Amino acid sequence: MNDIDPDLSPNEIHAIEMPEDTPPTPEDAGPEYTIDELAAHTRVPSRTIRFYQSKGALLKPEIRGRKAIYTDVHVERLQLIGTLQDRGLRIRAIRDLVARIDSGELALDEWLGLEAQLHARFVDESPKLLSAAELDAALGDQRPGLVHDLVRLGLLDRQGDAYLATSMTLIQTLLKMEAAGIDLEVAKQAVDLTRQHLSRLANALGKHYLKNAGTGFGRSTAAADLNEAFGAARPLGQTVVHTLFGQEMERVLRGFVDSGQAAKIALKKR
Repeated sequence: MNDIDPDLSPNEIHAIEMPEDTPPTPEDAGPEYTIDELAAHTRVPSRTIRFYQSKGALLKPEIRGRKAIYTDVHVERLQLIGTLQDRGLRIRAIRDLVARIDSGELALDEWLGLEAQLHARFVDESPKLLSAAELDAALGDQRPGLVHDLVRLGLLDRQGDAYLATSMTLIQTLLKMEAAGIDLEVAKQAVDLTRQHLSRLANALGKHYLKNAGTGFGRSTAAADLNEAFGAARPLGQTVVHTLFGQEMERVLRGFVDSGQAAKIALKKR
């Protein structure tokens, strides 16, 4: 210290004594916690913290003698784990995700953008809880027993004095079919057939996109690129399914005429 210029300011003297690459002292490292203190601070039970560690989702504490020391790094990771669990991820998927984030392979905000894209609705409609009066207004001039039939067919779910409708658009469509002479039960069976086949199609398309992720579906496997690809596939998929289904229904109905089945239907006894 005898070689330090006496004209230097206190801050300049401190910079010489404590260069930038000097490790921080324990007092500068932020708060530290035992596992019980961490549990109290984060409101995550200590047994759950140990479970996350055993699964590799939470980094292990620093061991000092016989004491396990946790820091705000663990606090932040526990908050992230909770957020990801709220989004439906299982602990194994969380472990793999945070490993990619820690390695710099994946940015959290990019992954959250992709996750939001995958959770976005394809149709602009949510289930609605309607009072009896609201349901009457929505159904309009209804026949006696209609609400009972809609509940029986699973289109409405009675909840106390209210009704939960998973899709009022679907209900309104089936009512138009009934007004045109298509029995409500026959129309509902048509819906079930459509859902059954579209479910298989959706599973096949999802697997197709996943198989080709980064090699034809998206410019790369980066979350931002996949986010863009799924965003483009969403409206395109709806248009393609609508168009192809229409073409196939045209083919089938024309076949009724060409094969003579339409004429046989007209000759059926009433």
